[in-house]
Amino acid sequence: MKLTCRINGSEVSADVAPRLLLSDFIRHELRLTGTNVGCEMGICGACTIIIDGEPARACLMFAVQADGAAIRTVESLAEGDRLNRLQQAMHEHHGLQCGYCTPGILMTIQALIEKDELPADEAGVREALSGNICRCTGYQNIVDAVLSLGVFSSEVETGSRQENASNKEARVPLRFHQSGKGSGK
Repeated sequence: MKLTCRINGSEVSADVAPRLLLSDFIRHELRLTGTNVGCEMGICGACTIIIDGEPARACLMFAVQADGAAIRTVESLAEGDRLNRLQQAMHEHHGLQCGYCTPGILMTIQALIEKDELPADEAGVREALSGNICRCTGYQNIVDAVLSLGVFSSEVETGSRQENASNKEARVPLRFHQSGKGSGK
C-alpha cells in the first residue's frame, strides 16, 4: 500500500505492507531509531510520537493509518547537537538514567507544551506522565525537569529553535495548564 506523510518536516512516500506497524516503519525503514519499542501493547509509552499535534503510540498503529499525517519523532526536537529547552531541562535535572523511556516522555511533554497544557504542579505532571513507564528514575527528577520549564522558556513554547541562552530578556514564562479536581482532565 502507498503511504505519504510528513515526518519531522520531510515528505515521505513509501510502499508498505498493510500490517507494518508505524513504529517498525519509523525505526527500520526510515532509520529513525529514537522511537523505542518496549511492550508493543501501548502500555509503556516508549514509542510515543506526535501525530497531527497529538501524542500517539506508534506501536498501536499501522503505518498506512498515518497516510497524510504530520508525524514528529524525538529526532525533531534538537537541531544538530543543540538540545531544545525540554531536553536541556531533562539533562540539567538528571531526568534520565538508561534513557530507554526518554524519547516517549519527551514527546508526551512536548505535545503538552505545544498545546499550552503543561501541568502546573507535581500531581499534574505525574498524571501527564502516567502513560510513560520508567523503571530507573522513580520519576522525581523527570517531574522536576518538567516543572522547571515553567520558570523560563522561549524555544519550548513556540517550537522555535532559535533560543539564545544568554539572552534572558528573550525568554518568556510558560503558561501552565491548571489540573485539579473537577477540571475534567
